[in-house]
Amino acid sequence: MKNPLHYQLTEYDCGPTAILNAISFLFSREEIHPDILRYCYTYTLDCYNSKGEHGKKGTSKMAMIFLSSWLTQYGKVKNMPIECEFLAGDDVRIDQNSRIVEALRQGGAVVVRLHYDVGHYVTLTGIEGDSVLMFDPYYRKRPFVKAGIKMIDGKPCEYNRVVDLSVFSSGNRQPYSLEIPAKREAVLMFNSKTRKPGKPIENPIEYYL
Repeated sequence: MKNPLHYQLTEYDCGPTAILNAISFLFSREEIHPDILRYCYTYTLDCYNSKGEHGKKGTSKMAMIFLSSWLTQYGKVKNMPIECEFLAGDDVRIDQNSRIVEALRQGGAVVVRLHYDVGHYVTLTGIEGDSVLMFDPYYRKRPFVKAGIKMIDGKPCEYNRVVDLSVFSSGNRQPYSLEIPAKREAVLMFNSKTRKPGKPIENPIEYYL
């Protein structure tokens, strides 16, 4: 059985929440190992604020790099069909010819850092025409003023936003716009048993810690 995707509990835990939502989207409850939940929170919420308070500046890029690598290796060791690829900088684009949209076409989920007052992690779960299906873990009741963003009810296991592709490249620090290249990051996540064939992704970036 697939679990509904869930909302962050604090102002700061969008990172681990977005990762776990991607896993919930890709796998049934019975397939998810409790170790994943434990270590996801162990490795994230690693940033300090100006007062030295742990976790109150969210999750770092290095933590997301490490976690994406750990999940892939964990899957190999534990025979869980999870695969992750980390993207950064100019490789993080959301358009019809991007690696992110290709991952969605293959049935994957993508955790991406976007602008939402501050840097904010969300989970992308699909593509329909020129719109992306997204689950934003930050609970909100008010509709968006900006065109191209629709709030959705009734799809708790898949998405709560439909966002036009043009929104991501709108700039000017608008809701859900991509940040400057130096701050861009994304994790492509797949269930290798359900991954659909697609165009090969060339020159994947590898990180060694």
